[in-house]
Amino acid sequence: MNRRSFFKSAAAFGIASTIPAWTMIDNSAPATASNARITPPENGVPVAFLLSEGAVVIDFAGPWEVFQDAYAPGDMANMKMDMFQLYTVAETPKTIKASAGLKIVPDYTFQNAPPPKVIVIPAQSAQQNPSPALQEWLRKSAKQADITMSVCTGAFVLANTGLLSGKAATTHHSSYKQMAMNYPDIAVKRGARFVDNGSIATSGGLSSGIDLALHVVERYYGTDVAKATAYQMEYQGTGWTDPNSNQIYAVKRVSTEEHPLCAVCDMDVSAATSPKSVYKGKNYYFCSEGHKQQFDRTPEKYIDAS
Repeated sequence: MNRRSFFKSAAAFGIASTIPAWTMIDNSAPATASNARITPPENGVPVAFLLSEGAVVIDFAGPWEVFQDAYAPGDMANMKMDMFQLYTVAETPKTIKASAGLKIVPDYTFQNAPPPKVIVIPAQSAQQNPSPALQEWLRKSAKQADITMSVCTGAFVLANTGLLSGKAATTHHSSYKQMAMNYPDIAVKRGARFVDNGSIATSGGLSSGIDLALHVVERYYGTDVAKATAYQMEYQGTGWTDPNSNQIYAVKRVSTEEHPLCAVCDMDVSAATSPKSVYKGKNYYFCSEGHKQQFDRTPEKYIDAS
């Protein structure tokens, strides 16, 4: 029995009615989240996962699981086990190596992919310099989509296409500084679990994509469906109800000689073993030689960055 069949069977036996009271959370939303409801297509919402080499698995697998598990509790006559229609899209049909070497054969290419209503963009190797073909497909598809969402540093793909220009956004906490420096026309939100501008949404790192996906489920099918989906997944996180729930990352950390941080990405590093540069008599440490080289080219840019 597959998971969808199990959910349907479980609902028939009343499991949906056992959802505990602690899941019934006040869903009042701050300004960084759009709660505008969207009418889903009758045959389910087509969701395209935009992949290229190095795609981070949890960034797309987390939202994939949310969308494929979405279901309406307690309504057997009208229950849809296909609320979302999921597929992968890439520039070519060649097998993609995702993080840690996971191999994925894309379902479609940019030439033959069905038009999506939701686009999911994980972190991936091409994010700093997406190909012209990727950018063209994304810009064109986003015009017709209800929601284009990035996870983690997938936000850089959106930023490169101009789709985030003039908007608020978030990304992985280690990339706040880089995004603010590279794209001064984007208002980077520290401490945001996700930022939903209505048709363009971004989430924080890795697991944050699960919360943004649950938020998208809520926008299409309502709070009860999102809660039931989280419950069936045994997902106890409540970040999807509060876009400002990443406050642990809201305050910028300060690097010291005792506890140094990478001067480029704010990652914890070791003063004894990490690459180091000395600029105007002060030591700066780095998580990699690549970040040291970035800093050395324009040190003032990183020192002055917020």
